[in-house]
Parts: sequence; structure tokens; C-alpha cells
Amino acid sequence: MTCVPADRADLQGCDFTNADLTNANLTNATLFGADLAGANLSGADLTRADLRGANLTRANLTDANLTDANLTGANLEGVIGYKP
Repeated sequence: MTCVPADRADLQGCDFTNADLTNANLTNATLFGADLAGANLSGADLTRADLRGANLTRANLTDANLTDANLTGANLEGVIGYKP
């Protein structure tokens, strides 16, 4: 399966470790259980994204839009630019 970021994308369980997702449009995306460790999500639009159980360890969320995103159970250890 190829995982391509896009509005309303089903990216459940995808591996984006250390990926550059700067300014990505992930509005309404399903990222349940995705691995985003070390990913650069600066400026990304994660409005209403489902990030339940996602691994965001050391991810850069500077200026990311997390309006109504579901971060239940997400690992936010060492995240940059976001304070829950």
C-alpha cells in the first residue's frame, strides 16, 4: 500500500517515520496508529484528523493546525511546537 497524504486520506497504520510532511493537507485524514516519529509536520493542516494511538515521538508540529484533531492515546513524547 502506498501512503500518500491528502485530504480525507485513509493512512491508518502507515509509516511516516522522519518524513517531511511540511504544509501537508491532512484535513479529516485517518492516521489511527500511524508512525509519525520524527516527522516534520510544521505548518500541516491536521484539522479533524484521527490521530488516535499514533506515534508522534519527536515530531515537529510547529504551526500545525490541530483543530478538532483526535489525539487520544497518541504518543506525544518530545513533540516540538505543541503543548496539549
